[in-house]
Amino acid sequence: MATASLRAPASRPLVQVEHVSHRYGRGDGGAPVLDDVSLTLHEDEVVGLLGRSGSGKSTLLRSIAGLIRPDEGSVRFAEVPDGPAHTISMVFQTFALFPWLTVLQNVELGLEAQRVPADERRTRALAAIDLIGLDGFENAYPKELSGGMRQRVGLARAIVVNPSLLLMDEPFSALDVLTAETLRTDLLDLWAEGRMPIKSILIVTHNIEEAVLMCDRILVFSSNPGRVAAEIVVDLPQPRDRLDPAFRALVDDIYARMTARAPAEPVRDGLFPGTGIQMVLPRVSTNALAGLIEEVDASPFDGRAAMADLADQLQLEIDELFPMAETLQLLRFAELRGADILLTPTARRYAQADVDARKAMFAQALLAHVPLAQHIRRILDERAGHVAPARRFRDELEDHMSEDYADETLRTVTHWGRYAEVFAYDEDADRFSLDDAV
Repeated sequence: MATASLRAPASRPLVQVEHVSHRYGRGDGGAPVLDDVSLTLHEDEVVGLLGRSGSGKSTLLRSIAGLIRPDEGSVRFAEVPDGPAHTISMVFQTFALFPWLTVLQNVELGLEAQRVPADERRTRALAAIDLIGLDGFENAYPKELSGGMRQRVGLARAIVVNPSLLLMDEPFSALDVLTAETLRTDLLDLWAEGRMPIKSILIVTHNIEEAVLMCDRILVFSSNPGRVAAEIVVDLPQPRDRLDPAFRALVDDIYARMTARAPAEPVRDGLFPGTGIQMVLPRVSTNALAGLIEEVDASPFDGRAAMADLADQLQLEIDELFPMAETLQLLRFAELRGADILLTPTARRYAQADVDARKAMFAQALLAHVPLAQHIRRILDERAGHVAPARRFRDELEDHMSEDYADETLRTVTHWGRYAEVFAYDEDADRFSLDDAV
């Protein structure tokens, strides 16, 4: 079985992040994104920042790149006694190419900013284009390229300036599965062969298998605000085999860590914090919940599935799978046990029921386990006209959570309540009622 122990790399430190905190918004009242994050990045290693959306991974990456200044803490690069200082390049999720420039011109941009002479600029750019497998497309424009080819241009533009550190912000998430797999493999081959002038790679991802496949070390981030919840060393030789039992065991271990609850943590904005109407609800559709129940109920899972196997079969990443699984747990349709999801008897009956029976079962679960749905229904029942403005509930939510979380939570409970026919909602009037409700 793969180990998940802590181990200090033998190579030299490259970047030291010390007690970094960051807020969005002004002053102490801003929403906390990162809280007291410290890490050391060494030479000759690929490190992954793994976590859900909103855990501050990209914010930390931008702090290291110098694109934003943290509110507290520092980011320091190791001193170079003889020679130029360490440099950074960044590869983005959205390619970030200039559509009016050719491949060659896009790759030359960083060198042009460094005032590299034109002849040297062209020579180095052509070499980088050849290295990443786009030889022959130097004069093509981005619109003529596939998504994978455009991301290769972004990679060539990043490495052509000979950076010490390559930062990658979910570089494969906008690509289809096969293209992403090819590009990952090619990048790892270039890294293993020492053909890129890079001392270290730091990659942001919310794909657990991608992290285990690529990284020597994985930092698992908790959310709201982002903290380093675990540091995992991946002691598996490259190239790695997804079907290797040790690989699967480590993936399962990370799933278990990321779905584990920490009761001692203080209540903050995030997925299902607090009690009562302070509970923040994710945007998960009833169709997605029903589909997940049906998938786990059917063969080969028969009511119990490893989260990693579900993610593979349904092509879901943690930002999609975790909220669905945790919502089923909230509604008592499932239990999360380690890295597995186990359907309750109620959920298995739901999987076999017709549409009307499913709505009735969902309504019962909603009113029993989601305090905000209970609250809205109680207010409507008590009022003579059985009508209440949505603004009333939105204001109540904003007393306990941010405006964005309040809006998302109200939208979610509205969708769930309408599906279950617990209450109705008039979008034009922005109000709830018992019209058409059971």
